[in-house]
Amino acid sequence: MLHTGIQWEYLPKDLGFGSGMTCWRRLRDWNEAGVWQRLHEILLAELNAAARLDWSRCVVDSSHVRALKGGSTRAHRRSTGDEPVPSIT
Repeated sequence: MLHTGIQWEYLPKDLGFGSGMTCWRRLRDWNEAGVWQRLHEILLAELNAAARLDWSRCVVDSSHVRALKGGSTRAHRRSTGDEPVPSIT
């Protein structure tokens, strides 16, 4: 569903998951309840305990770790062209 971009109402009922709206509500509720975060943490803990993770290949980015103190001031943007152009937005 999330990978293909199919609309929720077109989710095939023969998969046995109920209607697309039921699936959407479950996903929303589980997100709000922190189910996916807890599942991720449990999976990482179990894989780590079984020595099945190679932490030397670990990458952390802002989608996984919040910068609680905001980080340093923003760097000045460098232009990719010869001269500035007006914004189109």
